[in-house]
Amino acid sequence: MLFLTRKRITPSQIIILGYFLLIIVGTALLMLPLAARSGNAASFQDALFTATSAITVTGLVVHDTMLYWSDFGHAVILLLIQVGGLGVITMSVAIAVFSGQKIGFRMRWVMQESIVAPHLAGIVRLTGFILKAVLIMELAGAALLSIRFCPEMGWARGVWMSVFHSVSAFCNAGFDLFGETKPYFSLMGYASDPLVCMVIALLVTIGGLGFLTWDDIRSHTVHIRRYRLQSKLVLLVSAVLFLTGFLFFFLYEFRGGHWNMPIPDALLAALFHSVTPRTAGFCTVDITELTPQGKLVTILLMLAGAAPGSTGGGFKVTTLAVLLLGLASIFLHRRDVRGFGRRLPDMALRRASGIFMFYLLLFLLGGGLISVLDDLPLMTAFFEAASAIGTVGLSLGATPELSEISRGILILLMYFGRVGSLTVVFAVASGIRQDSFRYPSEDVAVG
Repeated sequence: MLFLTRKRITPSQIIILGYFLLIIVGTALLMLPLAARSGNAASFQDALFTATSAITVTGLVVHDTMLYWSDFGHAVILLLIQVGGLGVITMSVAIAVFSGQKIGFRMRWVMQESIVAPHLAGIVRLTGFILKAVLIMELAGAALLSIRFCPEMGWARGVWMSVFHSVSAFCNAGFDLFGETKPYFSLMGYASDPLVCMVIALLVTIGGLGFLTWDDIRSHTVHIRRYRLQSKLVLLVSAVLFLTGFLFFFLYEFRGGHWNMPIPDALLAALFHSVTPRTAGFCTVDITELTPQGKLVTILLMLAGAAPGSTGGGFKVTTLAVLLLGLASIFLHRRDVRGFGRRLPDMALRRASGIFMFYLLLFLLGGGLISVLDDLPLMTAFFEAASAIGTVGLSLGATPELSEISRGILILLMYFGRVGSLTVVFAVASGIRQDSFRYPSEDVAVG
């Protein structure tokens, strides 16, 4: 990966190539006969789909992870999840630091682009903090999960299951190894277990807040007024999305309708399902039984995603925040887009609008094509498409049955959803020369 930084290519192109190369390596490893439980080599498309899902920390699968892949295959998937969650560039910098290599200006520049840092100063220090924080969080999560898994499964298997699901949750991947009970069972066997559900939900939430938000929390603790504007927006919008989802699922889905759960179970299920669509992909209930309204709310949460520079995907909560602030500025007849006592640059609103349209078009186009190609109901096709581009991993059971072309569409959606729309645009447009002139201005009536 480090050799790419010596070439005359942009940071955006380096990020895209890094993910692409890692997907190819992961595909090759998963095609080895010892990666499959049967001892027969997996097909290229099955291996490619699984490697892409793991490196983009999505969690969509065409075969149950536990039943189809061997222990070696599980280890490969876990490694891909870890690298994909941290980011290819972050891992490259970590390797360079541990090997004693000097981190030059260009590598720092690429790192800044990768984690969406506001400036170059302190980027290596921030990388060190990220790696330490990830290690501490994942080990803490594994330790807590082992309290439940070790007595049930024995020490060796219990520790492995704890580590695997802690990493999968923190990296917002959603891969699980509970298929022995029932294929694609996820965490439904622990739907009433507060320890497992709360630990997984907490890991997903922390991983989705973003590296810069962690840095603000570490530096300023409870003094939120000192946080970056980005961190404030991430925390506010994440809290609003969580509360909105929680109230909807508790009051409308799990306490009413055909679920009619007891209040404690409904509270736990609502809490978990308001968190997991935010790019995680675990489930404690059979989501195929959700009402159409519940599926729609889940799709919206999947599209919103996590924070920029986090282990999650989606079009990002900051994008949603900037769009809402822009909408507020129009209603209130303000000249500027503002929030928390700060004025946002016009470029921020333009980028947010572009990102939103890019994701929306990919989502609609991908879901529409899948519906036509495989003759699926629109709701099912859009659910799978939202899960892919939001790098979530929740499924209504359609993904394993899709045609090769539709699976290819999901692979592209997962890839674009992880590397980010701006990264793709900047990579493609890097060779386009900027105009040195401006056209005369003329207004256009809109709305």
